[in-house]
Amino acid sequence: MAYAAERPNIIYIFTDQHTANAMSCAGNPDLHTPNLDRLAAAGIMFQNAYCTAPLSGPSRGSMFTGHYPDAVGLSVNGSPLPDSLKTQTLGTLVKNAGYECAYGGKWHVPELDIPDKQYGFDQIYKHSDDGLAEACVKFLSKKHNKPFFLVASYDNPHNICEYARSQNLPYGNTDTPELRNCPGLPPNFAKNPYDADVIENERANNFNVYPTATFTPEDWRMYRYTYYRLVEKVDHEIGKIVDAIDKNNLWENTVVIFSSDHGDGIGAHHWNQKSALYEEVVNIPFIVTLPGKKHAGGKLPQLISNGVDFFATICDWTGAKLPKSAAGKSFRKIAEEGNPQAPHQDYVITETRFDGSKTRGWMVRTERYKYVLYDKGRHREQLFDMKNDRGETRNLMMENAYEKVAQQHRDILEKYMNTYKIRPTRPKLHDVPGKVLPKTANYQTAYK
Repeated sequence: MAYAAERPNIIYIFTDQHTANAMSCAGNPDLHTPNLDRLAAAGIMFQNAYCTAPLSGPSRGSMFTGHYPDAVGLSVNGSPLPDSLKTQTLGTLVKNAGYECAYGGKWHVPELDIPDKQYGFDQIYKHSDDGLAEACVKFLSKKHNKPFFLVASYDNPHNICEYARSQNLPYGNTDTPELRNCPGLPPNFAKNPYDADVIENERANNFNVYPTATFTPEDWRMYRYTYYRLVEKVDHEIGKIVDAIDKNNLWENTVVIFSSDHGDGIGAHHWNQKSALYEEVVNIPFIVTLPGKKHAGGKLPQLISNGVDFFATICDWTGAKLPKSAAGKSFRKIAEEGNPQAPHQDYVITETRFDGSKTRGWMVRTERYKYVLYDKGRHREQLFDMKNDRGETRNLMMENAYEKVAQQHRDILEKYMNTYKIRPTRPKLHDVPGKVLPKTANYQTAYK
């Protein structure tokens, strides 16, 4: 294939609601993911990858438009793509660059099934985990006259949502084990004493999403057991695609990326599901396997966004024209160098709007620290040392020694909000403490 040296095939496999450490290759002994382990052994694990928003629709919208969700009216599930972006989706840009683009599985921007021949993609399979792998294997096994961009989008381990509500699971129920066979509680099971009180308010007001207020420690252990079984179930399906890559000798000219749209609380801080900006929710798995398995087994600590940066990176690899309005930065060079010390970017931003609510929040993750701001409530500012307290058990906002660090992160968040014209929660009032909106600012986005 003459195109291989310059423009590789791209295979993007991603799951829904998959936290970063829910893989055995991440050192987790409570589950076994042999197929994700195969990808990690052949590729590079980014250890500090974050979703752009911890909710399916907004996260996916960011992946496939290259914009921060709130900047373009995509901050909640069900938001339609703005007309101005429908011809600037990732699939459209890559197709225009000469690629064959195919999509199978969950779309959710906003339709659950991606419309065939729209947004640049041919639909090769509907929104269902059953049969998706087989459709992808069929695609990979046929002859291609041009490089291809294949997306395989899985729903699991999202079925944990139905489990928490005591409902039947869409792709089959899991077994009920003896308690002694369930994982233990996470080290950060307890909430920190200065956690944002808005989070408990969200749980109390949305039982359908967070039916866990009366969960016992035993309930949480069963929850964690089921979650890991759902990850293993989707790992088995992904293995069929990895086998097809082997069988069709695609490793030499293909970039294979694995990730997820967001994570799950899995009981940390007594939290289930998404929306909150806890590390288990926003830190997602991210594995990049390069052509020829270059830097196989490597690990990189650089900060990346699997939303806006993913968009920019796919454009980079495929030669697609990156829109001037796109917000991300390509990590292609970092991956190809494989150097843990190579500079990339100083921070990543994650924004949230709680599922079924108007509550908003933002995260600034820098090399050492993580700053979280919610739009209301006591302790709405959070600051954690990601080197010594990845479990987020000590809110440094309560200690004067970290005021300078906190102010540096407020400055970053203010700059982001002003740059992307993120609408304030209250007219004329900046959400960042101590900050004032620019007098000339117009925060009525043109995309709505």
